[in-house]
Amino acid sequence: MKQTLLYGQENLTIDVPDHAHIIEPKHIPAVDDQMGAVLKSMASPIGTKPLNEMVKKDDTVAIVISDITRPTPNHILVPAILEMLDHVPHEQFVIINGTGTHRDQTREEFVGMLGEWIVDNIRIVNNQCHNNDELVKVGESKYGCDVYLNKDYVEADFRIVTGFIEPHFFAGFSGGPKGIMPGIAGIETIMTFHNARMIGNPKATWGNMVDNPVQDMTREINAMCKPEFMLNVTLNGDKDITAVFSGELYEAHDAGCAYAKEHAMVKCDDRFDVVITSNSGYPLDQNLYQAVKGMSAAHKIVKEGGTIIVASECSDGLPGHGNYADILKMASTPAELLQMIEDPEFKMFDQWQVQKQAVIQVWADVHVYSKLSDEQVNTAMLTPSHSITDTLDKLNHTTDRELSVAVLPLGPLTIPYVEED
Repeated sequence: MKQTLLYGQENLTIDVPDHAHIIEPKHIPAVDDQMGAVLKSMASPIGTKPLNEMVKKDDTVAIVISDITRPTPNHILVPAILEMLDHVPHEQFVIINGTGTHRDQTREEFVGMLGEWIVDNIRIVNNQCHNNDELVKVGESKYGCDVYLNKDYVEADFRIVTGFIEPHFFAGFSGGPKGIMPGIAGIETIMTFHNARMIGNPKATWGNMVDNPVQDMTREINAMCKPEFMLNVTLNGDKDITAVFSGELYEAHDAGCAYAKEHAMVKCDDRFDVVITSNSGYPLDQNLYQAVKGMSAAHKIVKEGGTIIVASECSDGLPGHGNYADILKMASTPAELLQMIEDPEFKMFDQWQVQKQAVIQVWADVHVYSKLSDEQVNTAMLTPSHSITDTLDKLNHTTDRELSVAVLPLGPLTIPYVEED
């Protein structure tokens, strides 16, 4: 049968066995008026007064947004905030792009994310995690590091964090406090947040908020310089807004996480021999670094020794920034990578993504269908797939029984799980 996977901006249709188990959340239609829904939520938020009543006309206002690797509808959220705060002069706003350790966005990319009027009229900055002059120390974490956050954010009179909520492969759920930590943090703080002990904790996983050290640390750090208002949304497979959660950071985020868990997490009775997954299409599948999320979703339900096939366009490559590709070259097997990263003396930013990938590769074989060259895929110790159908056929020829197959068309927008997990 035919099945369409989210892939790049055009999607990908493949042939899968008729007995394949298709796993996707129930489609939730977009709200009728997305801008209207956002404005309505901010006028009647969770745990705070309406946004326009909280901000004085002489306040400086910092708005933190997700970077280009996330499908957050910044082009709706930011204009809605500006409309709600039309009593505040435009020169008193700053938009902070929460890049974490990711690359800066270009003007052209900002126009695509926010619209040309905002780019031309509102100050926008990329977070600079390596530049101490752009950071301010706000405290010390119980997890063993000084806490540095973006200077423009800390010094603003009123702080707003935006984002979208979905299950996250080690923080439990995205959105909320993650917009601040690691979005606008300094590299020292980010390194502790993503160290091998934190990422390797079994409770640091999809959909779990209880005793999850990664989520606990992001909330601890937010409390040191808390945003006065949160504006988050949930999205469907078309990247349209399905619900809006705004107001007090923790209350509003908890409400959004409960909603996302109900709609995005799907129980499976058993694990599968083969799991085919996307990486949710553009913008999440721009590079192999981000594709680890799709692999991780499939890892939840693939048998030990089974096979994951991930379809991720990777139009930007491995990526070309950061240490991800370099770390992959520092060992000859995934098991050796894990041993290296788990050494407390080893510290390189981006190690967390390699760690997650290596854990998956130790458990199952991973094939990648993408625009990457075979050499690039092999560098990551992964197996290139030039045709998902052909890869399935080859796997079937290795056994005398019918392989069980699951398909995640929306990738990590759906998080399957087996109850024993």
